Amino acid sequence: MEKIVTRHFGQENSHHLDNYRQDNGYEAARKALTQMTPAQVIDEVKKSNLRGLGGAGFPTGTKWSFIPQANPKPKYLVINGDEGEPGTFKDKYIFEQDPHALLEGIIITCYAIGSHKAYIYIRGEYIKSLERVQAAVDEAYKANFLGKGIMGTGFDIDVVVHPGAGAYICGEETALLESLEGKKGFPRLKPPFPAVIGLFGCPTVINNVETIACVPPIINKGAEWYAKLGCEKNGGNRLFCVSGHVNKPGVYELPNGTTLREIIYDHAGGIPNGRKLKAVIPGGISAPILTPDQLDVKMDFDSLKAIGSMAGSGGIIVMDDTTDMVWAAMVAARFFAHESCGQCSPCREGSGWVYRNVKKLYHGQAREHDLKNLPGIVNNIGGNTICAFGDAVSMSVGSYVSKFRSEFEAKIQSTVILSEAKDLKVS
Repeated sequence: MEKIVTRHFGQENSHHLDNYRQDNGYEAARKALTQMTPAQVIDEVKKSNLRGLGGAGFPTGTKWSFIPQANPKPKYLVINGDEGEPGTFKDKYIFEQDPHALLEGIIITCYAIGSHKAYIYIRGEYIKSLERVQAAVDEAYKANFLGKGIMGTGFDIDVVVHPGAGAYICGEETALLESLEGKKGFPRLKPPFPAVIGLFGCPTVINNVETIACVPPIINKGAEWYAKLGCEKNGGNRLFCVSGHVNKPGVYELPNGTTLREIIYDHAGGIPNGRKLKAVIPGGISAPILTPDQLDVKMDFDSLKAIGSMAGSGGIIVMDDTTDMVWAAMVAARFFAHESCGQCSPCREGSGWVYRNVKKLYHGQAREHDLKNLPGIVNNIGGNTICAFGDAVSMSVGSYVSKFRSEFEAKIQSTVILSEAKDLKVS
């Protein structure tokens, strides 16, 4: 299988400019700037079926085409490298092993949308990533791949590396914009969408790191080549992060449409110690959980949506048959309760309520009405918030309750038995 994003991974000094240029580095950017119009670049990316690989899966070329070129305000490109989704650790490898692939993608994207300034927003905990990307930016400026009149053309571009501060909500695109502007990371109401009113009130494209790193190969080898690597409406490969109960956890570059079963058993080495698989999260902790009978689903945006889950960030978390699903739900609920930004009441109050209920269930302190109330609480969060965080709480925790309800009921039954035993002992 042909590698795209990981083609330089593992090479000595892969993060340096000299190494990147040995493999036709920056030639795709040169081709775009000297042989193609911005409209042709956008059309090529549209035909490639490249979709946003940060979670939403929106067609990339279509997103670029929303930028109103008649608007006299500056246009901006923002790279979302916050990567705060539990179970997801792919973008850090691009930052650390091939940052120039990202920078070349930024140049092409900026040219396509008419932007002369890009911001790379990197999760604050990613210290090594910040250092590697900033070093790559400095190298690119010295070589005139960034700055004034790059590569002998009349195109100017500046790139700013901006560290975040560890807030999960800043992975949401409009909260990220607020953070970049120096404000609290509260998501914005939409519309207006960032393509019209984005960073500093100007037209803005926000894309994930992996998405933009895929752009140079598309320009070099063509949209048709890239589209054929994947499946219908999901072109190319993507990076899958596999963690949990597998023999070979790690990041795997595979074609869109590869089945979940193949990823777990053929590439990640299966379940350790001969245990059986019990459940798997297919796209980061926000994605509804799947059961063993759903392992033959194709890992692309449309196929996972069809069975009630989502591809999300590509973070696959595997759980074997020793996993207590009430405990797993409690861990997810605790994360959401902690990371809610607090702007919307249903999420601010509801996420904490969900966590307290599941915690009571796990610790044997709940009664039947606590479990009965849980689906109602969960369902009243989703669809009632400014951003999709509330939906994540509903979909994620709700899927544990619906698919493993017997385990939740067993916790209630154990609590009742213990309570009755204590009463008998007292009497």
